[in-house]
Amino acid sequence: MAVVQEFRYRAVDPHGGAVVKGTIEAASESAVGAKLRAQGLTPLDVVAVSKSGLNMEIRIPGFTKHVSSKNLAIFAKQMSGLINAGLPLMRTLSILIEQTEDKRLQPALVGVHADVEAGSSLSAAMARHPEVFPPLMLSIVRVGETGGFLGSALASIAENYRKEAELQNKIRAAVTYPTIVLIIAMLGVLAMITFIVPVFESMFSSLGSQLPLPTQILVVLSKNMVWILPLLLIVVSAVWIWWMRNRHTERVRKVVDPIRLKMPIFGPVATKMAVARFSRNLSMMLDAGVPIIQALSIVGQASNNWKVEQAVHDVQESIRAGKSFAVPLAKAEVFPAMVPQMVSVGEESGTLVEMLSSIADFYEDEVETATSQLSATIEPVLIVGLGVVIGGMVISLYLPIFSLYSELSKQ
Repeated sequence: MAVVQEFRYRAVDPHGGAVVKGTIEAASESAVGAKLRAQGLTPLDVVAVSKSGLNMEIRIPGFTKHVSSKNLAIFAKQMSGLINAGLPLMRTLSILIEQTEDKRLQPALVGVHADVEAGSSLSAAMARHPEVFPPLMLSIVRVGETGGFLGSALASIAENYRKEAELQNKIRAAVTYPTIVLIIAMLGVLAMITFIVPVFESMFSSLGSQLPLPTQILVVLSKNMVWILPLLLIVVSAVWIWWMRNRHTERVRKVVDPIRLKMPIFGPVATKMAVARFSRNLSMMLDAGVPIIQALSIVGQASNNWKVEQAVHDVQESIRAGKSFAVPLAKAEVFPAMVPQMVSVGEESGTLVEMLSSIADFYEDEVETATSQLSATIEPVLIVGLGVVIGGMVISLYLPIFSLYSELSKQ
């Protein structure tokens, strides 16, 4: 039985003349050449990728990285510009393959190029790579192809992912500093228990007096850090791997997603982000001409929150029954009162797309304001918490000295 391994290749696209680079899995170099020629590419060189030493790629289940919102926005923007400039689709794809540096997007584009050349539509070719192109993008591309406005459809996709990437970057920037401080503080606490407490413990043992309870707890922790620390690392690693593998399952999301929306400090930001994403995506899809039932199904999946998905499902059932859009939204806890009211006005006036866009603008501004204040909100809580922990440890270490001083003063 032949062993499948990974090969790195360079090939030429005969139609566009572009040099394509990427990796592919096959049983041999000749098999790689056959696969490339089947895609309409002419192989230049094929090299086996080493899987040992420093070149070995370690893959942990659940850690497969998808294409980021930023890279999807850049790809859609570039493709929109090229198509609106009048370039043929095949030439556009060839240019994008040559320009794209994303390690997951480029091989997918090579496959899309080959499928389109073989007679497939762009949306069908992209649908063969669901790990790269999300359902939201596929639906808009499909509608743009059918209606003859693919360039403007891609431009709306680019704008949507650009805004989403900006929100993600702002939240990441607001959370990064407190996270680093918390990690350093935790490492400092562990270092104190492991290295400093034993020094005090040896000094206390020479005094021969009874240690206070807080000091005894620290001493016991210090003596057992030899097995507590490795056990802690194993438990944290196991929980992290389990989380990465199961975080998208239904049973986990039903428990975790509602908690996320109710967390102090972070809960209101998560709620506003969910509402902004729902409104923006639905507005874009309805504006592109996607049927509302199909649009709601895709928007629910793209919301990344189980509570929002359930609310969207209720909206779908209401619309199928010929009822209102706004009533199920008003019953859902995740949507603030303003959302169903504006949606109701949009339904009655025939301006639902505009109303959803206004809701998205409002809550995106709210998220931006909230994230700018996030660090200022977290820092005092973090400082107080760390002060209590570290200050408590210091006091516990000095309690025996205070007790000894008190006994000596009595004598």
